[in-house]
Amino acid sequence: MDNLNRRTLLKLLGYAPMAAGFVWTEAEAQQAHHQAQTARQAARKTAAAFKPKFFTSHEYATVRVLVDLIIPRDERSGSAMDAGVPEFMDFMMAVQPARQTAMRGGLAWLDRESVRRADKRFVAVTDAERAAILDEISWPLRAKPGMSHGVAFFNSFRDLTASGFWTSKMGIEDLQYIGNTFVPEWKGCPEEALKKLGLSSPSE
Repeated sequence: MDNLNRRTLLKLLGYAPMAAGFVWTEAEAQQAHHQAQTARQAARKTAAAFKPKFFTSHEYATVRVLVDLIIPRDERSGSAMDAGVPEFMDFMMAVQPARQTAMRGGLAWLDRESVRRADKRFVAVTDAERAAILDEISWPLRAKPGMSHGVAFFNSFRDLTASGFWTSKMGIEDLQYIGNTFVPEWKGCPEEALKKLGLSSPSE
C-alpha cells in the first residue's frame, strides 16, 4: 500500500473525510474497547477463541487480516490485531445496526474482487495479490471509476481501524500521549525540539 504505515495514516486522517457509516463518538469507542477487553480476558481464562457477535467466522478472519495490513506491528508497538481492533469493531457493529450493511457489503466486495483476480477470497490470496488490490483502493484520487465501492469501503475501514487502535491502551502509548499532566516548573520548549525545528532558545 505504498509503504502506508501508522505515521502516514495519522496524516491521511487529516485529509480524508470519515464516511458517515463508520463515524463513532469517543464514548462509543471507549465502551467498545472496554467490552472487547472483557471478552478477550474471558476467552483467555477459558482458553477459547474470541467469538464475534456480528461478524461471521469468515468475515472476522478477513477483518483480522485487513487491520494488520493497515497498522502492522513495528519496533514501536504491536499491530491493530494486538491492540484488539477486530474485537473493537465487532462490538461497534453489533450495537449499531444502521452501520452493518456498509461493513458487510465492503467485506463482500473485497472477496468478489479477490475471486475475480485470483479465484480465491481475500484471506486466501498471496500478500502480493492483496497489496495489488489495496493499492487500487487506498488512494481515492488515483482510483479508477469502477473501483469506487472499494475505495469508499477501504477508506472508511481504515478510519475505523485507526479509531480503534489509537483509542486503545496500546495506541495511546504509541502516540506517547500524556494527557493533562501537572508541570510544577515550566522550563520552556526542550532544546532537542527547538533544534529539530531550526530554532534557538530565547536565552541565546
